[in-house]
Amino acid sequence: MIKFIDWNLIEYSEAWKKQQEVFDAMIALKMEKKPTEELQQIVYCEHPHVYTLGKHGKPSNMLVNDEFLKKINASFFPIDRGGDITYHGPGQIVGYPLLDLENFSLSLKDYIYNIEECIIRTLAHYGIAADRLQGATGVWLDKDTPRARKICAIGVRASRYVTMHGFAFNVNTDLKYFSYINPCGFVDKGVTSLQLEMGREMDMNEVKALLTKNFEELLLNK
Repeated sequence: MIKFIDWNLIEYSEAWKKQQEVFDAMIALKMEKKPTEELQQIVYCEHPHVYTLGKHGKPSNMLVNDEFLKKINASFFPIDRGGDITYHGPGQIVGYPLLDLENFSLSLKDYIYNIEECIIRTLAHYGIAADRLQGATGVWLDKDTPRARKICAIGVRASRYVTMHGFAFNVNTDLKYFSYINPCGFVDKGVTSLQLEMGREMDMNEVKALLTKNFEELLLNK
């Protein structure tokens, strides 16, 4: 069982707190050897402009200072997920799967593969060929060319097979905000959005519905 929930536009700090509460509750149930299915959920949301830095990320990948962040109305959070620095903002679908991977017989590696696959299938619906890039978690277009560009970043945290954090899928994202960082630590690769690739503003609810369908197929109908 997975509930699909939409928090809409929510401050990053509030979303982190809400995630943490579910994450802790699921781990508490596991410690007591109780079922966790009832708490499982995949959350969709958007955040006001914010940069987040994973626990092994390099602060030097943030290319601007606090004063400039205020000027562009953005905030900065060091956080407890994997991965380096990334950006979240309006027009980007951020997904937080709060799952117990043991309920799906998934390893962490397989779980990340399934998130990537969900995005790849969603893009295929729009006629866009996307793929994985060796050694770089996430979903990429034209991966083996000088035009390689990332459309979805992935960074997760897991403890006792319970997950939090997740993915950031650029749909109608303002890509100029990526110019103030080395996205995910890369200095030689670009970023893109579904809007840029399609040449039109996308229906966020339509994209979320496709994500839900693909997650259900990948996780529940195996």
